[in-house]
Amino acid sequence: MSKNHIEECVRISLEGYFKDLDGTDPDGMYDMMVRVVEKPLLEVVMQHAEQNQSRAAEWLGLNRNTLRKKLVEHKLLK
Repeated sequence: MSKNHIEECVRISLEGYFKDLDGTDPDGMYDMMVRVVEKPLLEVVMQHAEQNQSRAAEWLGLNRNTLRKKLVEHKLLK
């Protein structure tokens, strides 16, 4: 799967979101998108990193402490 394919999936999802709104103005879309994308991103990366936070942080380009904070926020720490 390429970066372009992921971008197209996001576009299609957003078009569906606007269709579902049926003319109602959206509110807080940026924060909503970050929340709904960040959790599955963290879940999949942590799975592939075999729960190794240092490795996952490196792959994500994050500081390990930042990753840990995000994992706690999303209730992904065991």
